[in-house]
Amino acid sequence: MNSKGYRKNNQKPNKVQSLDAVQEETELMDFLIRSFQGKSRSSIKSLLTHKQVHVNGKVETRYNFRLKPGDNITINKGKVVEVQDMTGIKILFEDEYLIVIEKAAGLLSISTSGEKERTAYSMLSRYVKSVEPGKHVFVLHRLDRETSGVMMFSKSQEIQATMQNNWREMVMQRTYTVIVEGKVEKTEGSISSHLIESKAMKVHTTQKKDEGQLAVTFFKTVKQLKDYAMLEVTLETGRKNQIRVHMEEMGNPVAGDKKYGAKTNPLQRLGLHASLLIFKHPVTREILKFESPLPKSFLRLMI
Repeated sequence: MNSKGYRKNNQKPNKVQSLDAVQEETELMDFLIRSFQGKSRSSIKSLLTHKQVHVNGKVETRYNFRLKPGDNITINKGKVVEVQDMTGIKILFEDEYLIVIEKAAGLLSISTSGEKERTAYSMLSRYVKSVEPGKHVFVLHRLDRETSGVMMFSKSQEIQATMQNNWREMVMQRTYTVIVEGKVEKTEGSISSHLIESKAMKVHTTQKKDEGQLAVTFFKTVKQLKDYAMLEVTLETGRKNQIRVHMEEMGNPVAGDKKYGAKTNPLQRLGLHASLLIFKHPVTREILKFESPLPKSFLRLMI
């Protein structure tokens, strides 16, 4: 692996495969699927990602590129490709407008003064630029470093603005699985307060509503053990550290969250996982749903 975080395969002799000429207008991905009926979608997409697909002699990486009758498609099987280090990220969905990923615990969403390269944002930026030169990624929301699960980015400022300015309408559900300390008194309920961040960078509730931002959290107890409980938590608002603050105020801090009152760390990480995201696509208006399975450590603890 080189200093830029890329891994290069060895050079191989070029082997070019010519496909049948395009007969009707269609998207490149659909054409490739019909041409390679024995290949999976992921392996076909890999050809695009690795710049092995040529349309009329030019590299094309966009799976939704519109083909016209008479276009010639070739596959360069021996091309040297650059595979980026995406450790900690799994792409669940991608089109020309959005990328939805599954982030591992321990990976920053965006850069800090102490870490700029090993973040979800920086890795996705390098990936997008390598596949679609000139494209960028833009942050739509964040997950704390020790929180795992589903999150999304946009590929343009316009889509970013559309999503963020219409967040409550477009983001239909964000559900987290949370491991908290102690016995939860209610099987379900909600917490509502105005949150503000102190100079010490800790978020807390304020009684001065004009100074804080309204935060509303709904919770449901999924399983209760002697020392821990598993909750399903749904956000009406998405404030910084909202779940962590509200769990502490409820008397059941998130396991492993020393900053917000936890006394134990049974998972060796924050007991917070973004398990479900449902939203309306800003362009197609399609309702999209993405789920992330529970970390094995959560399941082992709650046996």
